[in-house]
Amino acid sequence: MISTLEDFIREYTKIKETGWIRTHRSGPTGIGKTLEDLLGIPENNLDRPDFGDYELKSCRMDSQSMLTMFTRAPQPPRANTYLREKYGYSSGAYENDEKVLHATLSADRFTPIAGTGNLLRVRGMPDGIYVESQDGIENVFWSREALRKCFEKKYKNKFVYAKALSRGAGPGEEFHFVEAYEISGFDYDAFIALLEAGKIYVDLRIGQYREGRNKGKTHDHGTGFRIREADQQLLFKIQNRIV
Repeated sequence: MISTLEDFIREYTKIKETGWIRTHRSGPTGIGKTLEDLLGIPENNLDRPDFGDYELKSCRMDSQSMLTMFTRAPQPPRANTYLREKYGYSSGAYENDEKVLHATLSADRFTPIAGTGNLLRVRGMPDGIYVESQDGIENVFWSREALRKCFEKKYKNKFVYAKALSRGAGPGEEFHFVEAYEISGFDYDAFIALLEAGKIYVDLRIGQYREGRNKGKTHDHGTGFRIREADQQLLFKIQNRIV
């Protein structure tokens, strides 16, 4: 098993020179599983580095797949309830036919909300990201500091980011690992630039509790900030190509 960055560079260079390698697992996680196996890194879901001080990330260079960077409810308190009640729509999934609000928002266009006539998007501002309707900017937001903390909590380790070409599909998919970068340092300005370009999405998943003492109350199922897998590297200030 590798334990240092120098170990990774040496072994990854060998993998690169091998050329096309058949996936070790079918599906989206196949690329990560394949690279871990080739490097001798045991598979685990623990919140700790994969080798030395580094967490290993990998992606298909032409991938359109989305990943969730982190989840975070908006501010201020009861913001989710406000959004659900003002912009939500009735759902037959609940006995009382009360409102829910499930929508994917971006900054480059308004999203119609399920036949309600409402339109929502997100807007990057100097102090944070706000929800905007067709009538103007709402006092519903994620502060710059809150986003920074979320990002640093999720990406607290150092990273090595490997990129591969891919061909085929399912159990027959093959990878050619061609590049690797050492990356670190969340870049908020880059985050906002990607958001405003429509490359970061905010998934609102606001429903209700179905039972128990909170039945009928707002339930945040995890408001997620999502980005295309291949764009994740652009969120970091330091990007040193190492292979």
